[in-house]
Amino acid sequence: METEVLAAASATDFSFWALFVRATVTVKLVMIVLVVASVWSWAIIVQKHINFRKARAEADEFEDAFWSGTPLDEVFDEVEAEPRDGAEKIFVAGMREWRRSHANDGGLIAGAQARIDRAMNVAIAREQDEITRGLGVLATVGSISPFVGLFGTVWGIKHSFEEIAIQQSTNLAVVAPGIAEALLATAIGLLAAIPAVVFYNKLSSDADAIGARYDSFAEEFSVILSRQLEAREA
Repeated sequence: METEVLAAASATDFSFWALFVRATVTVKLVMIVLVVASVWSWAIIVQKHINFRKARAEADEFEDAFWSGTPLDEVFDEVEAEPRDGAEKIFVAGMREWRRSHANDGGLIAGAQARIDRAMNVAIAREQDEITRGLGVLATVGSISPFVGLFGTVWGIKHSFEEIAIQQSTNLAVVAPGIAEALLATAIGLLAAIPAVVFYNKLSSDADAIGARYDSFAEEFSVILSRQLEAREA
C-alpha cells in the first residue's frame, strides 16, 4: 500500500504550471492578481529608475549652466520654451514672476519676493508629485500581496481538506498536491511583495534626495533674486 502511495505521489506533476492548472478557480484568480501586481511593480521600478537617473543628469547639466556666470536672462531665454527637468521648471517659474513684477516704468511691484517664492514653491510641489507618482502602488503591493497570497493558501488548504473528506483518505497522494497548490499562492505573494518593499524604500529615498535638491536650488535662486531686489531698492 505504501509503495502504491509513493508511486502515485511521484507520478504527480509539481511544476508551477501544473500546480496552477490544478488549483481551484479562486486560487487561480489570486495567483493571476499577484502576477499582474508583480509585473506592474517591476514596470514602475524600471520606469522610476530611468526617470530619476535622467532627472539627476539634466539637473547637473542645468546647474552647470546656471552657475557658469551666464546672465540669468540669457539662461531663461534658452530654457523658457521647453524646460526639461524640475530645476529648469523651478527656475522658469521664478524668472517669469520676476519679469512680471516689473512695472511699465521699470520699477518693481511691491511684494515681488513673496510672489517669486510662491511661484517656485508651486513648481516644487508639482515636481515632487511627479517624482513620487507610482510609489504608492509599490507600497500597496508590498503591504497587501502577502495577505492576498495567504488568502489563496487558506482557500487551497480548505479545498484539500474537502478532498480528503470526499475520498476519505489522508495518504500522501491525496494531501500533497492540494497543499502544494495552496502554498504556491503564498510564494507568489512573497515574490511580489519583497521587491516592491525593497525598491519602494530605495526609490522613496531617491525621490527625497531629488526633492531636497530642488528645494536647495530654489533657496539659492531666491537669495540671488533677493539680492538684486535689495540693490534696486537701495
